[in-house]
Amino acid sequence: MHRYLRAVGFSNIETKKQIRDLMNDVIINPNRKEFIETGRDSILVEYSKNYCPTCGITLRGEYDDENNLTLDFYYPFVQGDEVSTTEEVSVERHSDKESFAGLCEDYRVGATLIYYIQNGMTVMKHMPGGELESGKYSTYLSALSLGGTIMLPIKKDPKQKEKLQKASADRSKRISAAKNGDEEAIEQLTLEDIDTYSAVSKRILKDDVFSLVDSYFMPNGVECDHYSILAEIVDFRLETNSLSSERIYAFNLNCNGLLLTTCINEKDLLGEPEVGRRFRGNIWLQGELRI
Repeated sequence: MHRYLRAVGFSNIETKKQIRDLMNDVIINPNRKEFIETGRDSILVEYSKNYCPTCGITLRGEYDDENNLTLDFYYPFVQGDEVSTTEEVSVERHSDKESFAGLCEDYRVGATLIYYIQNGMTVMKHMPGGELESGKYSTYLSALSLGGTIMLPIKKDPKQKEKLQKASADRSKRISAAKNGDEEAIEQLTLEDIDTYSAVSKRILKDDVFSLVDSYFMPNGVECDHYSILAEIVDFRLETNSLSSERIYAFNLNCNGLLLTTCINEKDLLGEPEVGRRFRGNIWLQGELRI
């Protein structure tokens, strides 16, 4: 059973029969379906069904020459609302199944983003040589969470916000230059880090850490596409799963300029969300490539 089923409104599924009934519903009443002929007397098929406007379930299977379907795997998904990044993406196939991970280095969060690619069938159709060439693709990032907390924002006036945005953009440019071997940029980044460490070391003695840290995006656990985030809530909506009637929060989050759509079961969210407040939690990162 997939851990993140509860994040799309299926927290009460506990038996294999319930899973089979759910998969049959996806196959019989899909919102989207795709086919690929494999050339080995079989056809790969992918069915997707939205149980909320923003999220649902996708399953992948294979039809043999006698029209029998063998289910390979399934996963819950969230549809991203906006383009999150247009940086260069590398695609790697998972070793155990026909699914893919995307790798993208985004300077805004200061980390290499690794995410589960939702539209794997589209990727496969563009892999005539067995792999997708690295390139700059528009990526819609999204995430599922099993637990989150709503936090108050750090108070900033418009001038401070504008100053922070400019500083973030300048830092991204310096990081890019440093990766290309610019010694001056490397020196500036080093001095900035020293100054930041010195300032934080003094303030942490009397201030709460979350009054100093506005947002973060960092790996969490041993799985490479799992992260811990703290991000500003830009927008949100409360949706209802059409089958289970459980309620799901869909957040549009901004993490230092990186936009992503995140879904969480209402049962797993602590606090009252409002635009401008912050969401803190652990997520499973997904992404859709526009190829």
